[in-house]
Amino acid sequence: MPRDGYTDLLAFIRVAREGSFTRAAAQLGVSPSALSHSVRALEARMDVRLLTRTTRSVSVTEAGARLYESTAQRFEEIDAELLAATERRKKPSGTVRITTAEHAANTILWPKLSRILPDHPDITVEVTVDYTRSDIVSDRYDAGVRLGDELAKDMIAVRISPDMRIAVVGSPGYFAEKEKPRTPSDLAEHNCINLRLPTHGGLLVWDFRKGKRELKVRVTGQWIYNSISPIVRAALAGQGLGFLPDDAVAEHIADGRLVRVLDDWCQPYTGYHLYYPSRRQSSGALAVIVEALRYQEPPRKAGKLAASKRGAAT
Repeated sequence: MPRDGYTDLLAFIRVAREGSFTRAAAQLGVSPSALSHSVRALEARMDVRLLTRTTRSVSVTEAGARLYESTAQRFEEIDAELLAATERRKKPSGTVRITTAEHAANTILWPKLSRILPDHPDITVEVTVDYTRSDIVSDRYDAGVRLGDELAKDMIAVRISPDMRIAVVGSPGYFAEKEKPRTPSDLAEHNCINLRLPTHGGLLVWDFRKGKRELKVRVTGQWIYNSISPIVRAALAGQGLGFLPDDAVAEHIADGRLVRVLDDWCQPYTGYHLYYPSRRQSSGALAVIVEALRYQEPPRKAGKLAASKRGAAT
């Protein structure tokens, strides 16, 4: 393809992505007619129709879809490399788009990033709370957050939290009328607050482990939510039992507003990781975010260290 043809190809990619000549032209800073001319020139050289145009919409043909899928990502990677090379010569800047679940957004991203962003005024962080397993490459995210056992092998993963635990909790008022469960099987007699996640294709199964015994319990109840915050609220109001991250309810347990049950059945699980494509050079802005979120093991207390040394000596 002649070098001028790359300009026409970029014009086609932008129109295909936006589904509109007007929006694509505004982003590129040209007129819609000039953009239309570029796409028609590309179609003429290839002798194939790439876009179907109507008075109300623009859509890709089968040939156009194949061309878009085979070229768009490659140009994005070239743009990313050029941007990274430029940013390495100057202070970090730009927008970092992250997809994550609500819990990680509230307990990890917010407290850590809110401390460092005032020192980096040229960095913008866009956080999308989404429980679907987004393809961060095709959905054009810079990074995502998932539990460590859910990561794809072709991603760079950085731990951003310690291992975590689940807590099964209910209010004192709820337990005034219901006997506390002693085993996960007892949950069949309780009003449990369910969580529906797109990634699980239905209601979240409550997982328990004690020693070598593992139980998966499908609970029932009058409330179903698709995020954690309303489950906490419902549990506090005595509406049922919640199956929630320990740190989401630790304060309520400490002040007596919630009571923890089945504690010996709730074992640690792998914590959150930030992940991003291994084949793509990260920008300076993303590098700042990664380092800010990176989990650091807390220092061991002197008393425990001394005790461990004494134990080793004996």
